Amino acid sequence: MINRYTSTNARISRQFAACVFAGALMTAPAFAQSSSTGGTGGSAAAGGTSATTLGTGGTSTDADGSRGSSLATGGAAAGGTKNSSRSKSHETGSGDLKGQSKAMSHDGGTFSKSQTKTTVGEDGVQSRTKTMSHEPGSKPVKSTTEVGR
Repeated sequence: MINRYTSTNARISRQFAACVFAGALMTAPAFAQSSSTGGTGGSAAAGGTSATTLGTGGTSTDADGSRGSSLATGGAAAGGTKNSSRSKSHETGSGDLKGQSKAMSHDGGTFSKSQTKTTVGEDGVQSRTKTMSHEPGSKPVKSTTEVGR
Protein backbone atom coordinates (compact mmCIF):
# COMPACT_ATOMS: atom_id res chain seq x y z
CA MET A 1 0.00 0.00 0.00
CA ILE A 2 2.79 2.47 0.78
CA ASN A 3 4.46 1.91 -2.58
CA ARG A 4 1.20 2.45 -4.40
CA TYR A 5 0.58 5.72 -2.48
CA THR A 6 4.14 6.92 -3.15
CA SER A 7 3.94 6.17 -6.88
CA THR A 8 0.55 7.94 -7.13
CA ASN A 9 2.00 11.04 -5.46
CA ALA A 10 5.03 10.92 -7.75
CA ARG A 11 2.78 10.67 -10.81
CA ILE A 12 0.65 13.61 -9.61
CA SER A 13 3.82 15.65 -8.93
CA ARG A 14 5.11 14.94 -12.46
CA GLN A 15 1.76 15.95 -13.97
CA PHE A 16 1.70 19.14 -11.89
CA ALA A 17 5.25 20.00 -12.93
CA ALA A 18 4.37 19.43 -16.59
CA CYS A 19 1.34 21.75 -16.28
CA VAL A 20 3.40 24.46 -14.58
CA PHE A 21 6.10 24.18 -17.27
CA ALA A 22 3.51 24.36 -20.07
CA GLY A 23 1.89 27.38 -18.40
CA ALA A 24 5.25 29.12 -18.15
CA LEU A 25 5.84 28.56 -21.85
CA MET A 26 2.46 29.99 -22.72
CA THR A 27 2.96 33.15 -20.64
CA ALA A 28 6.59 33.80 -21.62
CA PRO A 29 6.94 36.75 -24.01
CA ALA A 30 7.48 35.67 -27.58
CA PHE A 31 10.09 37.68 -29.47
CA ALA A 32 9.96 37.48 -33.21
CA GLN A 33 13.20 37.14 -35.07
CA SER A 34 13.48 40.14 -37.34
CA SER A 35 16.01 42.12 -39.31
CA SER A 36 16.13 45.35 -41.26
CA THR A 37 18.70 46.95 -43.54
CA GLY A 38 18.73 50.14 -45.55
CA GLY A 39 20.53 53.28 -46.47
CA THR A 40 20.81 56.18 -48.88
CA GLY A 41 23.53 57.92 -50.80
CA GLY A 42 23.88 60.69 -53.31
CA SER A 43 26.24 62.75 -55.43
CA ALA A 44 26.20 66.31 -56.68
CA ALA A 45 28.37 67.73 -59.45
CA ALA A 46 28.73 71.11 -61.15
CA GLY A 47 31.52 72.80 -63.11
CA GLY A 48 34.17 70.22 -62.23
CA THR A 49 33.27 70.04 -58.52
CA SER A 50 31.70 66.93 -56.99
CA ALA A 51 30.56 65.72 -53.57
CA THR A 52 29.25 62.31 -52.50
CA THR A 53 27.92 60.92 -49.21
CA LEU A 54 26.26 57.71 -48.12
CA GLY A 55 24.91 56.06 -45.01
CA THR A 56 23.83 52.48 -44.47
CA GLY A 57 22.89 50.33 -41.52
CA GLY A 58 21.24 47.19 -40.31
CA THR A 59 19.66 45.75 -37.19
CA SER A 60 18.44 42.32 -36.17
CA THR A 61 16.65 40.89 -33.15
CA ASP A 62 16.99 37.24 -32.17
CA ALA A 63 14.43 34.96 -30.55
CA ASP A 64 15.61 35.99 -27.06
CA GLY A 65 15.00 39.68 -27.78
CA SER A 66 18.68 40.61 -28.06
CA ARG A 67 19.36 43.25 -30.71
CA GLY A 68 22.51 43.84 -32.74
CA SER A 69 23.01 46.85 -35.00
CA SER A 70 25.63 48.32 -37.31
CA LEU A 71 26.03 51.62 -39.13
CA ALA A 72 28.47 52.95 -41.72
CA THR A 73 28.64 56.44 -43.14
CA GLY A 74 31.15 58.35 -45.26
CA GLY A 75 31.71 60.93 -47.93
CA ALA A 76 34.21 62.53 -50.30
CA ALA A 77 34.62 65.77 -52.25
CA ALA A 78 36.88 66.60 -55.20
CA GLY A 79 37.51 69.02 -58.05
CA GLY A 80 37.25 72.34 -56.27
CA THR A 81 39.81 74.75 -54.87
CA LYS A 82 38.34 74.00 -51.45
CA ASN A 83 37.15 70.46 -50.67
CA SER A 84 35.96 69.15 -47.33
CA SER A 85 34.27 66.07 -45.95
CA ARG A 86 33.51 64.86 -42.46
CA SER A 87 31.67 61.97 -40.87
CA LYS A 88 30.62 61.16 -37.34
CA SER A 89 28.59 58.50 -35.59
CA HIS A 90 27.50 57.75 -32.04
CA GLU A 91 25.28 55.53 -29.93
CA THR A 92 22.34 57.15 -28.15
CA GLY A 93 21.30 56.39 -24.58
CA SER A 94 18.49 54.15 -25.87
CA GLY A 95 20.90 52.01 -27.90
CA ASP A 96 20.14 53.53 -31.31
CA LEU A 97 23.00 54.34 -33.69
CA LYS A 98 23.17 57.70 -35.47
CA GLY A 99 25.55 58.80 -38.19
CA GLN A 100 26.03 61.84 -40.36
CA SER A 101 28.31 62.64 -43.31
CA LYS A 102 28.83 65.93 -45.11
CA ALA A 103 30.92 66.68 -48.19
CA MET A 104 31.43 69.92 -50.11
CA SER A 105 33.54 71.04 -53.05
CA HIS A 106 33.81 74.76 -53.78
CA ASP A 107 35.46 76.65 -56.63
CA GLY A 108 34.55 80.34 -56.63
CA GLY A 109 30.77 80.57 -57.06
CA THR A 110 30.49 76.97 -58.25
CA PHE A 111 29.89 74.36 -55.60
CA SER A 112 28.55 70.88 -54.93
CA LYS A 113 27.48 69.51 -51.57
CA SER A 114 25.93 66.37 -50.14
CA GLN A 115 24.71 65.41 -46.67
CA THR A 116 23.47 62.04 -45.34
CA LYS A 117 21.90 61.32 -41.94
CA THR A 118 21.24 57.72 -40.89
CA THR A 119 19.60 56.25 -37.76
CA VAL A 120 19.48 52.56 -36.84
CA GLY A 121 17.04 51.68 -34.05
CA GLU A 122 14.41 49.22 -32.86
CA ASP A 123 12.06 50.35 -35.61
CA GLY A 124 14.60 49.72 -38.38
CA VAL A 125 16.82 51.93 -40.50
CA GLN A 126 16.02 55.52 -41.44
CA SER A 127 18.24 57.43 -43.82
CA ARG A 128 18.06 60.69 -45.77
CA THR A 129 20.49 62.16 -48.29
CA LYS A 130 20.27 65.73 -49.57
CA THR A 131 22.41 67.00 -52.44
CA MET A 132 22.80 70.39 -54.07
CA SER A 133 24.95 71.80 -56.85
CA HIS A 134 25.15 75.33 -58.23
CA GLU A 135 26.90 77.27 -60.95
CA PRO A 136 26.67 81.07 -61.14
CA GLY A 137 23.92 82.21 -63.50
CA SER A 138 21.81 79.07 -63.15
CA LYS A 139 19.34 77.71 -60.63
CA PRO A 140 20.60 75.33 -57.94
CA VAL A 141 19.94 71.63 -58.56
CA LYS A 142 18.61 69.92 -55.42
CA SER A 143 17.72 66.33 -54.61
CA THR A 144 16.49 64.42 -51.54
CA THR A 145 16.39 60.64 -51.09
CA GLU A 146 14.79 58.98 -48.03
CA VAL A 147 14.12 55.47 -46.74
CA GLY A 148 12.34 54.29 -43.62
CA ARG A 149 10.44 57.46 -42.80
